[in-house]
Amino acid sequence: MVLFYGGFRAGVGGGLCQLSNLICWMTLHTPLQVTERHRHSYDVFPDSGRTQPFGSGATCAYNYLDLQIYNPTEDTYQLSVYVSDEELIGEWRCTAQPLYRYQVYEREHRITQEAWGGYARHNVIGRKVFSRDGELLDDEWITENHALMMYSPLLAQNAENTENTQAAKTPKTAKTAEKETTFTG
Repeated sequence: MVLFYGGFRAGVGGGLCQLSNLICWMTLHTPLQVTERHRHSYDVFPDSGRTQPFGSGATCAYNYLDLQIYNPTEDTYQLSVYVSDEELIGEWRCTAQPLYRYQVYEREHRITQEAWGGYARHNVIGRKVFSRDGELLDDEWITENHALMMYSPLLAQNAENTENTQAAKTPKTAKTAEKETTFTG
């Protein structure tokens, strides 16, 4: 199955964006710089179960869209990627200990109803840079995203509200990030 002009179709491909998403996400947690990045122009899946901010990944297409990364440091980095039975796993390895800690987050998230009846999703991805001691050193703008939604956000919001109601009844040990969604039309 491949994503093709806003729809799905049978075809050879798919999965390459999972790799570029992983590499981009890992890079945002290093001093390496993403110099070229593209994302799908469609938001394909609702947030239920999402573990990363919407639009924080990257897509690529042979001979057309690339993910390019620049190393502005004096250190050597090595990309390691492998596949387990169920997961794509990767890491950046470096010759030096990390000087900073990074937190990638979403802000200015909103969903708008478009004149043609569908919905579009918008947000900004930011990155906070912390010292080893936890001092906030910088809050960087990474990218701004705009994507047509391939599902109804109202149905997804209702499903999330139901899940949140159920979650409130069940004690959890892990922290969950709150996200506020604004609908405009």
